[in-house]
Amino acid sequence: MSTEALTSSEYIKHHLQNLTYGKLPGSDHWQLAHTAQEAKAMGFWAFNLDTLGVSLVLGVLFLFMFRLAAKRITADSKGVPTGLQNFVEWIVEFIDTSVRGSFSGKNPLVAPLALTIFVWILLMNLMDLIPVDWIPQLAHLAGLPFFKVVPSTDPNATFGMAISVFFLVVYYSIKMKGVGGFVGELTLQPFGKLGLPANIFLEGVNLIAKPVSLALRLFGNMYAGEMIFILIALMFGGGIGIGLFGGVLQWGWAVFHILIVTLQAFIFMTLTIVYLDMAHQEHH
Repeated sequence: MSTEALTSSEYIKHHLQNLTYGKLPGSDHWQLAHTAQEAKAMGFWAFNLDTLGVSLVLGVLFLFMFRLAAKRITADSKGVPTGLQNFVEWIVEFIDTSVRGSFSGKNPLVAPLALTIFVWILLMNLMDLIPVDWIPQLAHLAGLPFFKVVPSTDPNATFGMAISVFFLVVYYSIKMKGVGGFVGELTLQPFGKLGLPANIFLEGVNLIAKPVSLALRLFGNMYAGEMIFILIALMFGGGIGIGLFGGVLQWGWAVFHILIVTLQAFIFMTLTIVYLDMAHQEHH
């Protein structure tokens, strides 16, 4: 998958294609898609194995790291935690402060959910800092036609997380206000009974916009960042001078991208807390 073997257009398309597993039209057998056309033809019920696999591995890594820190809650003689324990405690304290500042209700689920969202999405986003050819090249040697290493550049992943948050928002809206209260907010706010059609339209759009904005914001920012890394990688096939310049650009963009990947995880977490807080309120 070097730039010598592929044209620039083919190189970009290759790196933007997921490892898809599904059924082709007219076939009864599940198989890997070996072209973008096959992946598209497999339709909605196909699985992006790279997105699922990397997400699962990062989720297990997250659980292992935090459980290991929890088992090591032993301070030194001065009472100061060190290493992994200190790092995990800092993240937990940061999440706790964020929840206290944005969530006014009482719900033991919110803080663990916020912690999971922030750390898991941050780990997914950080995969974008791995050079774009390393893991796809290893996958190619293993006989896999494609492999995208950043799950948050797949809209299936971002919409999956956003829809899960959306279901929680609807669930707690109904739980806290009852079915009547939830329907009342959708039909009677903000113009009262006389503005019923407008109320339904405005509140319906506002409700649906929550998961859509969550998913598209994360996907859009991470996809754009990945695309820039791919474009910079093309420069390494343009000679020594252009390659050295590309190396400088790659380093600079990677440093700046650390801010983006962290900020996007924080924004997704914060909006989730805010949406759940709104679900616990009588009116919004």
